[in-house]
Amino acid sequence: MNLGFHVASFSWEQEPARMGATLADVATAAEGVGASALSVMDHFFQLPGLGGPSEPMLEGYTTLGYVAGITSKIHLHLMVGGVTYRHPGLLPKTITTLDIVSGGRAGFGIGAAWHDREHVGLGVPFPSTSERFERLEETLQIAKQIWSDDDGPFDGKHYQLAETIDVPGPVQKPHPPIMVGGGGEKKTLRLVARYADACNLATGPGARTGPPEIAHKLRVLEGHCEAEGIDYDRIEKTIMYLGGPAATDEARAAFVEEMRAYADLGIDRVMVIPPGTDPAGYILRLASVITRLADL
Repeated sequence: MNLGFHVASFSWEQEPARMGATLADVATAAEGVGASALSVMDHFFQLPGLGGPSEPMLEGYTTLGYVAGITSKIHLHLMVGGVTYRHPGLLPKTITTLDIVSGGRAGFGIGAAWHDREHVGLGVPFPSTSERFERLEETLQIAKQIWSDDDGPFDGKHYQLAETIDVPGPVQKPHPPIMVGGGGEKKTLRLVARYADACNLATGPGARTGPPEIAHKLRVLEGHCEAEGIDYDRIEKTIMYLGGPAATDEARAAFVEEMRAYADLGIDRVMVIPPGTDPAGYILRLASVITRLADL
C-alpha cells in the first residue's frame, strides 16, 4: 500500500501572495517523503464543511500545473474533476498538457459533480443527476477517443465534436490513468468498470464508513467488471481516508494497523488530507508511515 496527500483546504492564515510558497512546501514535502500522489480539490467555492465560500479555493488544473514545475516524481491529479466545469472537447487537452509538462505524471480524475451552490453562484449549468451522469459517460468516451488513433467526429446526445485531435498526445500511453471518483453502486462503479483505470472510495471517521463498507463497494465493482468483461485486478483501488492520523507516534502506529484491513481488501493507495495551517509539517511527520504502509 502507498500513501498520497490530498489538499482540500487552502486556509493557511496568510495573504494570497504567500499561498504559492506554502503550496510549494506541501508539494516538495510530499515528494520528499516518498508519497505516491498529490491531489487537489476541484471546486470554485470552498465546501460548507470546510468553512464555506468565505474560505480560499484555488482552481485545480492551474494549481497542478504549478506543482508540476516544482516536482519531478509525484503523480498529480484532481480528486476529482467535476464534469460540469469544463467542456469535454477541451478537457483532454488540459490533461495532456499537464502530462507533458510533468513528464508523464498526470492523472484524469472525474466525477458527476454535485455542489449546486457554486454552479448557481457562478452561472454554471447544473443539470439533473441523471443528465450529469449521461454527460460524465460521454466525457469519458470523448477522452478515450481523443487519446486514441481515431481523430474523427464524436456524435453524442449532449456533445458533438467534428474532430477529436490532440497533438502532441500525452506522454503516458495509451493515456493518463483515468479515475472515476465516488461509490455509487448503480452508475458510478459501473463507469469505473467500463472506462476507468482507478476508483476512489471515501472512508474513515469523517465518512462514517470502514473496511466492511469498502469491502461491499469492491464486491459491487467486481460484479460490474465481470458484466463488462473487464479484469477487476487491473483497476487501482484507492481510498480517501477522512480523519487522518494525528502526527504522534501512537496515532501513526494505530493508523498503520487500521490500514492493514484495507490492504487485505486490495486497496493500493490511501489518500489523507493534511490539516491545519502547517500542511507541509504534517506531511513530514508522516514520513515513517509511508515506509510502514509499503510493508503491508
